[in-house]
Parts: sequence; structure tokens; C-alpha cells
Amino acid sequence: MNEQAKASRCKVALVLGSGGARGYAHIGVIDALEARGVDIVSIAGCSMGALVGGIYAAGKLPEYREWVSQLDYLDVLRLVDVTWSPMGAMRANKVMDKLDAMIHDVRLEDLPIPVTTVATDLIRQREVWFQNGLLLRAIRASIAVPGVITPVNLGDQVLVDGGLLNPLPLMPVLAAHEADIVVAVNATAHSAQAATLEELLPERPAERVVDMSENAQVVSRWMGEVRTATRRLWQGIGSFGGEKSDVSEAEARGKREWGKLDMILESFDITQAALAKYKIAGYPPDVLIDVPKTVCSAYEFHRAEDLIRLGRHLADDALKHHLSSDARAQLPCADDPPVGD
Repeated sequence: MNEQAKASRCKVALVLGSGGARGYAHIGVIDALEARGVDIVSIAGCSMGALVGGIYAAGKLPEYREWVSQLDYLDVLRLVDVTWSPMGAMRANKVMDKLDAMIHDVRLEDLPIPVTTVATDLIRQREVWFQNGLLLRAIRASIAVPGVITPVNLGDQVLVDGGLLNPLPLMPVLAAHEADIVVAVNATAHSAQAATLEELLPERPAERVVDMSENAQVVSRWMGEVRTATRRLWQGIGSFGGEKSDVSEAEARGKREWGKLDMILESFDITQAALAKYKIAGYPPDVLIDVPKTVCSAYEFHRAEDLIRLGRHLADDALKHHLSSDARAQLPCADDPPVGD
């Protein structure tokens, strides 16, 4: 594509929010934007949004999509590397090793698209924006859910998930980059009614509906195995003596700990959803794509294929009012008012 044609394309600043597994929908949103021939000129991402945005800017999104789309519930379970650290239940080393194989030592300042990832400094109690340095480290800091994934220690900073303060980081793209429109994806959106993934997706062939019913059973089995693995870990040294009372006590302790983990994840999800609403009210994007938080839990990472498809579907719906008169043309730019607004 020549420079004149590239310059005429609509320039989009993309904001990808946190949301755990629901962040797979970001991939579908990027698909929808690319299908319209837009030029993504900047990206700001938090947590899963930082991961997807960074991988995309590094040119490795097809490879990442292929990997996550093949993960079943057992594959996801194998990626859970539980740790004894009081700072978090998991290290995320297995996931980061996979990402390292894709992006290696790519640096943020070398990416063809400017990317800002957001983390939270627990010591200073403020946001930290990564705009230079290793992309892998920036992603790792942004996904460190407090109490669940161990934090990143960088100098005198203790860095955790950016969603703790800013789950939908609109300011980085508004402050640093010029674009015709800002497109934001809120993957922790409140919905008036609880909407399931199956209800929001377009109709499927009958045999696929059967698969989804079976998938519900898969989710239940997967959660049961995670709980079992967690209980075994938390039995710890106390079970080595082999006494029945010690084992029973350890199992009971494991159940309570798993309850705490569930509580942390759900509470964090609710807090992020509320914060995202305030961010949107203060800095409303031109196009807002809401992924209801009810479509799945934050840790259902084996549902990538359907969540990507959902993201494409929701993006197409949100973008349709911003199309020019030619239904397959570009998004309208600054001098071309959106149709239907």
C-alpha cells in the first residue's frame, strides 16, 4: 500500500480493557477493525488487554490466536503453576514462557504501533504506564492479579494488575497520540440482564449447540480439578506424616483457601467493572464495545474460540453506525461525520 492510500485510512486509537478470559474478545475486535481497513495508530491495554494489544503490535497475534484456540480445560489446568508464595497463588511462568517464545526480547519502543500497558504500584499506590522497556515484562506486570498471580518487583516498585486502578486505560491514547476515533473495549461491562455467551453469539448449527452443552460439563469438571489440585497443594508438609487427622485438617484448610481465591477473583471483577464505568463517563470513547461480565468467568480460558467470535460480533454491531455510505468502506474520519449518530 502506497503512502497516500495509507494516509487516507481512518486512524484508530484502540483501548483494550482487563477482564481475564473475556479479554479474548479483543482479538475479535481487532479482526473487525482490520476487516474495515482502518489504521490502528496506538494501543493502550490493561491486564488481558495489555497482553493482546502487545502481542498484536508485535505481529504475533495469529500465532497467539492459534495457540489459545486449541486449549481445552486440561491444557489450561496444566498452565496453572501454583506457588507457595504469600504474594500470590500462581507464578504464571508457563504462560510467560509461551509468550517469550513468541516475542522474545521485543521492546515497547521498537514496536511499529505505540503501545502503553498499565500496571499498579502497590508501594506508591498509583498507576504505572509502560511505554518503553521489555514488552514481556510490561505484560507480566499488567496481568498480576493481586493475591492470585505473584507481583513483579521492579526497583523499589511492587507491580500488580493495572485493573486495580484503571481497568480501561483511555488516558494514554488521549494524552499521547492523535487519532480520528477512539475505540474502547470494556470486557468487564455491567449488563441490565445477565447475558450468556451462547445467547449473544449468532446462531450455530444444531451440532454445535450440543457441543456447548457438553462444554458446560467440561467447565464443571475443570473447576473440580482445579479445586482438587489446590487442596493438595495446601495440604503441604502437614500431610507428610500420614495421620488421618492431619490430612482432614489440611483438606479443610485447602477448601477455605480456595474459597478465598474465588472471593478475590470475583471481588476484583466487580471493582474493575465499577471503575471502568467511571473511566467511560469521564473520557467517553467514540466507539464503545461492551463485553458483558456475565458471558463467562474471568478464568474460563478454554473458551477462546467462542470469545474471539463474540468480540467480532459485538464489534461489528458497535461499528455499524460509524460506517460510511459504502458498507464495505473505511470508518469515517474526522472530516466525515458518522452516519446515524
